[in-house]
Amino acid sequence: MMCFTIGMPRAVCAALMAGLFAVLSSGCATKVERLQVDEVKDLSGAWNDTDSRLVSEEMIKDVLSAPWLSAYSSTHKAPPALIVGDVRNLSHEHINTQTFISDMGRVLINSGKVQFVASRGERNEIREERKDQDLNAREDTRKAMGMEQGADYMLKGAINTIIDASGSTQVRYYQVDLSLISLADNRIAWVGQKKIKKLVERSKLRF
Repeated sequence: MMCFTIGMPRAVCAALMAGLFAVLSSGCATKVERLQVDEVKDLSGAWNDTDSRLVSEEMIKDVLSAPWLSAYSSTHKAPPALIVGDVRNLSHEHINTQTFISDMGRVLINSGKVQFVASRGERNEIREERKDQDLNAREDTRKAMGMEQGADYMLKGAINTIIDASGSTQVRYYQVDLSLISLADNRIAWVGQKKIKKLVERSKLRF
């Protein structure tokens, strides 16, 4: 060790090395802080869980208060059945649209104003289970094919972004467009739009 070559006593050298090791170890340690699930924490300025939750809640609030729902209820005894279709990510960044779709589904179900049917992937899995029941389940517990609840409307849309950057500063603009389409006649019953704008400043700008 260097301290030995300059004639430093072994005990002093050992103490110095132990202190240096402790400093280096503390600098490399991982720090974890637990946050509330609904706490807003923007780190990169990119689309995050808060954006997904706020947009889904506001959009569903709008669709459930629009005239189409009262018009449907006036001519039908049961509430309309909705299904969430594709929400396309047309932005410049990776966005987990499945989280966004799940947020919308949660608000729809909890509203009690509409029925909500399973997605295409979920339906296929359930149908496989029914096929298995036909072969293996007791007759009094089997669930018959052809008894599914059909959806009346499909909710679908897209997420777009515009990035305006100069040096280490950028403005991120997100636009979410959703539409509610009647499966009976392709009529568009509702159109919603939500915009988010963020100013991001950092030392090194990365795209």
